[in-house]
Amino acid sequence: MRSIWNGAISFGLVSIPIKLVNATESHSISFRQIHVSDGGRVRYRKVCELDGEEVPSAEIGKGYEEADGSIVPITDEDLAQLPLATAKTIEIMSFVPAEEIDPLQMDAAYYLAANGATAAKPYTLLREALKRSRKVAIAKYALRGRERLGMLRVVDDVIAMHGLLWPDEIRAPEGVAPEVTVSVREAELDLADALMATLGEVELASLRDDYREAVEALIVAKSAGAFEPAEAVVEPSGGQVIDLMAALEKSVRAAKASRGEADEGGEGAGAAEAEVTPIRRKARAEAGTRAGTGAAAPKAVGGKKSTAASAKKTAASAATKKKTTTAGGKSATGKSTSRTTKTAAKSTAKTAAAKKTGSGAAASAKRTAAPRKRTSA
Repeated sequence: MRSIWNGAISFGLVSIPIKLVNATESHSISFRQIHVSDGGRVRYRKVCELDGEEVPSAEIGKGYEEADGSIVPITDEDLAQLPLATAKTIEIMSFVPAEEIDPLQMDAAYYLAANGATAAKPYTLLREALKRSRKVAIAKYALRGRERLGMLRVVDDVIAMHGLLWPDEIRAPEGVAPEVTVSVREAELDLADALMATLGEVELASLRDDYREAVEALIVAKSAGAFEPAEAVVEPSGGQVIDLMAALEKSVRAAKASRGEADEGGEGAGAAEAEVTPIRRKARAEAGTRAGTGAAAPKAVGGKKSTAASAKKTAASAATKKKTTTAGGKSATGKSTSRTTKTAAKSTAKTAAAKKTGSGAAASAKRTAAPRKRTSA
């Protein structure tokens, strides 16, 4: 790989000659600007504003525009004479745990290659020290006319460097989070966890740029004259109100079906379109129905309990009649009514007791006769 910068790593009093190599490459498809009417390519020409002439690249330099619009020329020689220790050196400042680096700061990535046989020993020393410490090195370096911040770490058997943005280049996320207060239930978090677990892990090497491949196929088809327009993709309209719990449950079922896993309860993939009913509310309703039925059932079962209940109702009715008599409760009519009511209540109670005694005697007679029948047999 071609190096883009040569210099050294400054590690205390140790200097390690290195070459800087790009660690990434872009596979995106680039387009040219054309004239739509005839397909001719449209190019940009670099023209001097003073004389209107096109300027070749060899005659183009750098300049800084001041507030009044005037230009201050800056040459490469001017920049080379700046008293910067990092002009040709990656100066390590400190070593910190990797988790202290915010991923938002990470920029371009490079590989650092040992430059020459004499650099092999100190290069290996720094690499192994980084491995054993489980830390990364924070360094400063100069590239393309400006000083930058970098992070050195080990990738396989190579020292890699990530360019870092300066802390003041990271914008605070003000006004980005939802302004309304939202509460998330435990059941929703459980379903989200289940969906995350169902989706599982993925091999990053297996992921493909589907858009790029589609564009490449489009170019090949148009070049061969066999292009056929595809049906337009209808995008869902925004602002739809969804049932979050139902959407999560359907997502879990769909993820399990795509992985060939059976859903709990024997439901298949087709159950993803079923209406979702909260399980807890349904269970509570059924429990309440069962409780109500169970409480009322004993009152309607058994003749003995029914007879006792009838006697109690008669006594209660008598008590009610006693309270609703004439205000002069001591009159002869009131006393007579009271005696009559009490006599009726006692008669009813005696009748219930007689029935109870009779039924008990009959049952006892049956139990006594049963063994005699078995003996005669």
